[in-house]
Amino acid sequence: MTSITRRKILSTTASAALAYALLLPHAKAAPMLNDSTTFPLWPEHPPGGQGPDSSGPFISSRGAYSKISVPTLTVYQPEHPNGAAIIIAAGGGYHYIATGKEAIPAARWLNSLGITAFILTYRLPEEGWNEGGLPPFQDAQRAIRLVKYKAATWHIDPDKVGLMGFSAGGHLMGMCASRPDWQTYQPVDQADSLPLNVQFAMLAYPVVTLKPPYNKTRTHRSLAGRDPTPEKEKAWSVETYITDKAPPFFLIQAADDRIANPANTAILQQACLAHHVPVTRYLFEKGGHGFGMNVPQGGTPWPELAQKWLEENHFLDKK
Repeated sequence: MTSITRRKILSTTASAALAYALLLPHAKAAPMLNDSTTFPLWPEHPPGGQGPDSSGPFISSRGAYSKISVPTLTVYQPEHPNGAAIIIAAGGGYHYIATGKEAIPAARWLNSLGITAFILTYRLPEEGWNEGGLPPFQDAQRAIRLVKYKAATWHIDPDKVGLMGFSAGGHLMGMCASRPDWQTYQPVDQADSLPLNVQFAMLAYPVVTLKPPYNKTRTHRSLAGRDPTPEKEKAWSVETYITDKAPPFFLIQAADDRIANPANTAILQQACLAHHVPVTRYLFEKGGHGFGMNVPQGGTPWPELAQKWLEENHFLDKK
């Protein structure tokens, strides 16, 4: 594999041209789109028990999900699959999931590259689950295993599964990418015998660290709670788990991000470099937080930079 370790600081001057036009109405159930299929992650109830009542999920007018009692995967299949798959986790501070703003546009873009996309609708820690902060990680790990287990169904190579996350979803996917040996639930079927290793992780304005002075995020509050110990903050920080076995990372963020300090991607980059893990980081001058697929570099949307990275490192090559 060609080395992709480098740092690129880029300036942005305008909003993105890669806009989306999908706003979901208020609803009591997940939308079923013509080119997608949604299915539950777990054969029965999710692990841990309790949680919100079964009348959810609630979906806002902007496609933000909450009150999730049944976590799901929604698969978007391209016309000509190239064998690669990416599981997408939108953000929202583990308080809601910005599916309409982040995940659906990302899935459309990935399909244009021949990548089969899976949108993860994960449980939220503060919605009454018995196992504290574990539910979203249980759901993400289950999703990785199901995608591999059913790979033939979707014409996927089980060794070409990557992750993509935005904001808190970036934290979720960063933890999963860096902790393939973390067992968060008891196996429920044959799918759970499969390994959790992934080929790469693409993280947009992720929350990485929960340690001071970057401990003022909603993600920190949702996972670590009030007055956590330093040990607990460290345990919920992605950089804690980076080793030389971690997969390559592609990171993007804006320097004027007021939600996830730009130090988050710098910290993850440095952890990767210290362990000789390939990492590419783009830091835009402007863009704020939550820009989704939209921030350009000199008029070029960042997805084009990501596509080039995927191609240069042979993540899109067919066998």
